[in-house]
Amino acid sequence: MEAYTDFAYVYDVFMDNTPYDKWGGLLVSRLEKEGITDGILLDLGCGTGNMTELLSEKGYDMIGVDYSGEMLNVAMEKRARSGRQILYLQQDMREFELYGTVRAVVCVCDSLNYLLEEEEIEDTFRLVNNYLDPGGLFLFDFNTVYKYETVIGDATIAENRDNCSFIWENFYEEEGQINEYDLTVFVKEQEEEELFRKFTETHYQRGYTLEQIKRLLEKSGLVFMEALDADTLNEVTDTSERIFCVAREQGKVCDRSPDGI
Repeated sequence: MEAYTDFAYVYDVFMDNTPYDKWGGLLVSRLEKEGITDGILLDLGCGTGNMTELLSEKGYDMIGVDYSGEMLNVAMEKRARSGRQILYLQQDMREFELYGTVRAVVCVCDSLNYLLEEEEIEDTFRLVNNYLDPGGLFLFDFNTVYKYETVIGDATIAENRDNCSFIWENFYEEEGQINEYDLTVFVKEQEEEELFRKFTETHYQRGYTLEQIKRLLEKSGLVFMEALDADTLNEVTDTSERIFCVAREQGKVCDRSPDGI
């Protein structure tokens, strides 16, 4: 899992077209439908805290977990400005720990795609199941194999802003369903001298199919409830690029290994 480092501080600039309000509305409506209108929620892979702040504004007590200290620094700057009571923890989602259970876990903006092995997805799902209240909800999204293979695979994307620019080069490896993207970012350091700093980062994400995700949910003890195309909010199709899923806690999975109790 690759952490956001320098890119964390310009992440929100380049992601300003991300439909947080639309996705947040979907999360809240689905939570309210199940009677979850307050209580503690976990934002897993919270990044710079955009969704965490939004859900806190809606009245939920929020915990945000992310692997990147730099992303959490940005999130905590937002918390200082908003004055919201949000707890941020720097942890790996594959082995996160909480002090107690939560009413729901959300994980959006393709955070799960940074897990490159099915075993890592299953481990994360098992932890989610473990830390959910009885009958609690897990709401998450993921990018599909179709998106990486057909839409952005082997494409180069560039964008220029007033104070920063980036080049995003994608390389898709079909056998492992892995998308490598190399980021080159130029950030203006001194306005009057037109001085820019250059830095690079390499990230890896894996595409998943809905069938894979359903199977891993079942193995972890979670119960799959529904899936929607995250862009259209209609039924999932073969050309869905991002899929939104809802699952439910239905009992904890016991350790059945030889050393288990």
